[in-house]
Amino acid sequence: MELNEISGIGPKMIEHLNSINIYNMDDLVRDYPYRFDVLAKRSIADKRYFDNFVSDGVVYSIPVVSFFKGKMNRLTFRCNIQNKLVKVIIFNRAFLKNNITPGKVITIIGKYNPKTETLTASNIILKALKTKEIIPVYHLCKGVTSKQLRGFINEGLKHYDVKNNVPDELIKKYDFINEEDALKIVHNPLDEKTLKVALKTLKYEELFTYMLRVRMLKKKNEEHNKSFIKNIDDKKVNDFIKSLPFELTKDQEKVTYEMIDDLKSDTKMNRLLQGDVGSGKTVVSFILAYACYTAGYQTAMMAPTEVLAKQHYKNALDLFKNTDLKVSLLTGKMKQKEKKEIYNELKENKIDLLIGTHALISDGTYFNNLGLVITDEQHRFGVNQRLKLKNKAVSPDVLMMSATPIPRTYALTIYGDTDVSSIKSMPKGRKKVITYVKKTDEVKDVLQGVYAALKNNNQAYVISPMIEENESADYTNVNDLKHKFELAFKNYKVGMLHGKMDDEEKEKVMQEFKEGKINILISTTVIEVGVDVSNATVMVIFDADRFGLSQLHQLRGRVGRNDLQSYCYLVSDKDTKRLKIMEEENDGYKISESDFKLRGQGDLFGSRQSGALTFKLSDVRRDYDLLVKVRDDVNEYMKNKDFSV
Repeated sequence: MELNEISGIGPKMIEHLNSINIYNMDDLVRDYPYRFDVLAKRSIADKRYFDNFVSDGVVYSIPVVSFFKGKMNRLTFRCNIQNKLVKVIIFNRAFLKNNITPGKVITIIGKYNPKTETLTASNIILKALKTKEIIPVYHLCKGVTSKQLRGFINEGLKHYDVKNNVPDELIKKYDFINEEDALKIVHNPLDEKTLKVALKTLKYEELFTYMLRVRMLKKKNEEHNKSFIKNIDDKKVNDFIKSLPFELTKDQEKVTYEMIDDLKSDTKMNRLLQGDVGSGKTVVSFILAYACYTAGYQTAMMAPTEVLAKQHYKNALDLFKNTDLKVSLLTGKMKQKEKKEIYNELKENKIDLLIGTHALISDGTYFNNLGLVITDEQHRFGVNQRLKLKNKAVSPDVLMMSATPIPRTYALTIYGDTDVSSIKSMPKGRKKVITYVKKTDEVKDVLQGVYAALKNNNQAYVISPMIEENESADYTNVNDLKHKFELAFKNYKVGMLHGKMDDEEKEKVMQEFKEGKINILISTTVIEVGVDVSNATVMVIFDADRFGLSQLHQLRGRVGRNDLQSYCYLVSDKDTKRLKIMEEENDGYKISESDFKLRGQGDLFGSRQSGALTFKLSDVRRDYDLLVKVRDDVNEYMKNKDFSV
């Protein structure tokens, strides 16, 4: 059955439904409520229920609609609730105006303020309240009412063929109900007990279907994605490791040999290497590149920015200076003549490790014998970009690196078809960055901290979330900060870096900061990843409440990259309880767990990730225990079963 076969769904309604991601019958019946209002009448005199007030009442006055900030609207009217005349306000429900008429009995859910006798409603139901009722609340759009949507869903359920993806033995094991019944109950709940069972049934089914696909994909990869066995010279690799100017940490050593075993096997490596800021992931990737070189294979390493690619290139030259491994750099800004020279050397196998930006995936880049593909800060590349680089070889091993530690909860789902390695220990000599949360009226303490660093010939970063002044938000911006810091530090050079500058300007400023010509760098988050200036010992972040904890940890990781004591100042008057976690914790994994619990799965990297895993009903954070159970059940179920993908 198609959507347009349901009574009331015409071409215009199809457009409205499409705008809320309903395109077919499956989308319709699985357009789950985002919350359930359990309606039981509350006493208007009982302060326990002021924040979650529910009552019916009689409309007293004609509603008035006012508009603000363009398309937003406010509906206001008076209502007699339990013999008290209360002002009711509800936002963005102007379409209810004609249904709310004096004398009509309605039910209101919202927050009651006894001082102003105002009720700010989150929902209004156009009928009297029963003794107890569970109301599903859906995401709506202009042109679709809750009553219409529920009507379409219930009509769709009559004709929708529900397929149970969960095996009968598991349904029996957990006392789940039939999936068709579960769908009906979720959209038409009668009591809390059966609703709970229905939700658990549908969540399990959703997670089971996903995990089964992931495991089948992994099985397919293992069976069909064969790689060439690389005859790595273990002695040369071990000698190279011994020759490094530092000793590998236990974690670095463990993941290095783990991945060398992957390179030697006939199964293609598909591994994520995650490690905290400054934990030494790049060194591990260079050792793998050297291992491939001993077996006669080339390596490609793609970085998200030119600054980071150049930094990797410089480090690689230094690390491989006593070997015969040839390193080259390829970026989009290079002259055509330089690029052609690199293309030719690459085809002739005269380059063993090519480091670069998106230029690596350009049409002119052809490798002679590419064996390993490395993407640094992999979450900054789209799936298609990574695929394009992989397609430069027949069956290369793949290593993705990320300095954003992902909690096991998230890694379990996103990287279900990928092996995950982690570096948790830090190189010897690194000191914990001491972090302080300061209010704006304590900014003098912050400036003194910056001054102390400058006196010791060290440098400082100062971060702002904004480039220019924004009328709608009272936030600090880089232009203002540059002016203020120039006044406060007249004898020092203050530079500025932000996303609106062209690449040449950015690179010039960054280079001057690296060379110590700039003492204080005022910047937006463009310096978040990869930039390594070991002389910088102070990080100041204004309006720190605007960032996720994981992003703050990334920014803080720009300092403390030497054996000097470094400091981070988080300046904010808001959300200081959350920010205090940064004072106490320096472990990126623990911070990401806290961030995950506080902000949810989509905000781990400071802003919502495109392509981040989302389920229609389940929440990876909230339903973690169920997810683990599902993973184990899927693994057990797949044993000795023959699946074709």
